[in-house]
Amino acid sequence: MLVTPLFFLYPIQILPYLYTMEETQSLDAAINAFISPVSDFITSIIFYSIPVSGVEVPLIVLWLITAGLFFFFYLKAINVTRLWLAINIVRGKYDEPDSKGEVNHFQALATALSGTVGLGNISGVAVAITLGGPGATFWMIVAGFFGMMTKFAECTLGVKYRQVSADGIVSGGPMYFLRDGLKAKGFPVLGKVLAVLFAVMCIGGALGGGNMFQSNQVTAQLVAETGGSASWFANNLWLPGLILSLLVGSVIIGGLKSIAHVTEKIVPFMCALYVAACLYIIFAAYDKIPQTFLLIMNGAFHADAMYGGVLGVLITGFRRASFSNEAGVGSASIAHSAVKTNEPVTEGLVSLLEPFLDTIVICTMTAVVIVITGAYHDVGKDGITLTSHAFSSTVNWFHYILSISVFLFAFATMISWSYYGLKSWGYLFGAGKTSELIYKCMYCFFIIVGSSMSLTKVVDFSDAMIFSMSIFNIIGLYLLAGELKQDMNQYLHKIDTGIIKKQP
Repeated sequence: MLVTPLFFLYPIQILPYLYTMEETQSLDAAINAFISPVSDFITSIIFYSIPVSGVEVPLIVLWLITAGLFFFFYLKAINVTRLWLAINIVRGKYDEPDSKGEVNHFQALATALSGTVGLGNISGVAVAITLGGPGATFWMIVAGFFGMMTKFAECTLGVKYRQVSADGIVSGGPMYFLRDGLKAKGFPVLGKVLAVLFAVMCIGGALGGGNMFQSNQVTAQLVAETGGSASWFANNLWLPGLILSLLVGSVIIGGLKSIAHVTEKIVPFMCALYVAACLYIIFAAYDKIPQTFLLIMNGAFHADAMYGGVLGVLITGFRRASFSNEAGVGSASIAHSAVKTNEPVTEGLVSLLEPFLDTIVICTMTAVVIVITGAYHDVGKDGITLTSHAFSSTVNWFHYILSISVFLFAFATMISWSYYGLKSWGYLFGAGKTSELIYKCMYCFFIIVGSSMSLTKVVDFSDAMIFSMSIFNIIGLYLLAGELKQDMNQYLHKIDTGIIKKQP
């Protein structure tokens, strides 16, 4: 059977295949059987690994980290030297009332954060510690630190090459700076090809990793909290998906401004709730704090063979951090492009805060809770189960707070990724009302599908598509690095000389 490269047409292709199934074969098994060949092929390419000192090192992780290191030195560590400037921009101290755009700096940051602060901060960190021990925490922080620079680069260019329609609707992101930026550099064909490939992968990632995986995990947590396999929801998995679909649909139908109004309220609340719970657990065991950080540092530089040695721990930490903050993937550039500003560098500076909050703050909180409670010693627990156990070990009802956080994190991720997929859909098929409605209905339908099925191969395929976005995005970042640096220097000169003044 021929398989179209546009995976969002799979529901149409799979229908005749389902009619040939034996009655005993589940729908889940049918979809997995259909997707498996494509999923395995794409995954094997995107996550191709090379053995280094006995450790399998995924090249895609090296690709992401190398970009962070390059821009850290090339742009003179702006994530350190201008961090306070970034905070002031978010606070509105440099706002320009007459600027083009749809949302303010804080709303743009909240929307982008809602797409990255998700289940990777809860279950992904637990996976990192399970595979790499406490030392993986340190390398996650390092990866987040350098990821701030990649985020700055892609978001600055996203604003610079964005397009604003006559009615004020903004479209931006890697699709546009790849196409138009590389055309200006004399590579029009390369730019168009990279832009189309990025958009296709972004749609796939939105429907899978940004949608189905999230609804699946929310449903799994709901089932676990209401009696496991004996729960009424266990036999009606579609119902949580339907409820989620209606909630998400009610937000995304209103467009970016509607999404921004929700995220600017939900993101601070969900982050504050989660961080407060983590801090309570940490300070409840305050006498173990020095020992916990000692374990993390020793594990980072003196890991034993069980965790693959230092290199194994380093790669595990880098990989999970990259999966969490998506620096270099290019997705957040789509949200940041809609900001109200006449200076693209301002939003690049704002985007620096995204990996900082996502990885250096929230992921670190999760890791310290898992280590300080000793939960990471529990054999047989990983992912969200391990994090839930760590929360319950201090206060037995804290797992309910975790459940609330899981819902909020997943919901925020779904509405943000709906926007990323929509902009990529519009780039490929046009941004008319009918085209957008088709996409939004399809996106909501996939929420129900994701909650009802395990879809392991579909999720693997979607993750591979998300990280394949970084291949095309980072090629563009390298080719446009010169003008990026020039733009940065010009803006900072205006700040330092008082041409752009800080508001009281």
